[in-house]
Amino acid sequence: MFSKSGSWLIAAAGFSTLAMAQSGGNVQAVIQEQSKTEQAAIASQAKIAQLDDEASRMLAEYRQITAEAESLKSYNDQLAVQVKSQSDELQQMNRQIEEIATTSREVMPMMHKMLATLERFVALDIPFLPEERANRIVGLKDMMGRADVSISEKYRRIIEAYQIEIEFGRTIEAYQGKVDDRIVEFLRTGRVALMYQTLDGKETGYWDNGARAWKVDREYGESVQEGLKVARKQAAPDFLGVAVPAPVEAGT
Repeated sequence: MFSKSGSWLIAAAGFSTLAMAQSGGNVQAVIQEQSKTEQAAIASQAKIAQLDDEASRMLAEYRQITAEAESLKSYNDQLAVQVKSQSDELQQMNRQIEEIATTSREVMPMMHKMLATLERFVALDIPFLPEERANRIVGLKDMMGRADVSISEKYRRIIEAYQIEIEFGRTIEAYQGKVDDRIVEFLRTGRVALMYQTLDGKETGYWDNGARAWKVDREYGESVQEGLKVARKQAAPDFLGVAVPAPVEAGT
């Protein structure tokens, strides 16, 4: 049997044990709650770090996309300038094509007229180098009908023929040809005179352009011989006596 005091001690001991048990349970609960809090904090920190990495990645992507957009904009601006330049050039080419077409319509008749004038001029001129000059005109006529020859080339060839004819008026020349089926030496002094002499030197004559015929005149024998030497560069240039047509009043 226990005394009252003993019962009280036992009861106090029970309460103490119970209190300690309750206190230990509270501590354990606090520790568990603290652990959960720490784990949650760690998880939150990891999430924050993940979100920070994601934000950094997205920022880097944004900057890259922005840089690419700027580069594309610059490239597009350059393309726009090039396209405008090409468009302007195309318009200019179209205008030039139209001008060429217009020029062709205007130039072709002019070139035909120039060629006809040249042909008449050669026919009325003193008859030196007749085959060479006639063949040149025949070649020009043939060229005018060819589609594979450009207008500019046709014009150049006609102008070249005119220049050759102009040059004849500033030169002296000796060559062989025929007069009445006889081989003779011709002496051309510019367009002033065309004279001849037979190979044996016995006959000398000149072309009378007014009469459109050859005239025999032995008085020019020595002058023609000297002129032939000068033309062949066998003698120094000197004054020559040539047959010059008499002046005619205008309108006669």
